[in-house]
Amino acid sequence: MHPIPRAPLILGLAGLIPFVWGAATTLSPALADWGLATFGARFIGPYVQLFYGAIILSFMSGVLWGFATKADGARAATGYALSVLPALWAFFMTGNGPTSASLNLMIGFAGLLLLDFAFWQWGLAPRWWMSLRLLLTGIVVICLGTGAFG
Repeated sequence: MHPIPRAPLILGLAGLIPFVWGAATTLSPALADWGLATFGARFIGPYVQLFYGAIILSFMSGVLWGFATKADGARAATGYALSVLPALWAFFMTGNGPTSASLNLMIGFAGLLLLDFAFWQWGLAPRWWMSLRLLLTGIVVICLGTGAFG
């Protein structure tokens, strides 16, 4: 694996805060009560994870679209088509309550990891990309698991 540059690593880890916070407030009733009083219901437990998770899957569609711009011909067309899948998944698969939506986001992030790997294999993503994506995706899926199974 290739070392991850400092800026993407720090920003990627900072992007985990809503997932980690959601897991913490799911696992700790006292923290959930404080978060509810301080931030409101949308910003605790699985709800913050679901809202933010859908945003991140959509954001990652844009990242993959950017990678597809580096390709030509059929590879570019395939890249563009694949790049919209995470956003579509988030749109269609997160509306059936917190348990189902959490599970569907877990599947969505696992599927995104497969797309990350494809774009990386095609040489469209930076060499360090999979090191970052494996780390971030692992933490996201574990955190979402608290909403799906907690």
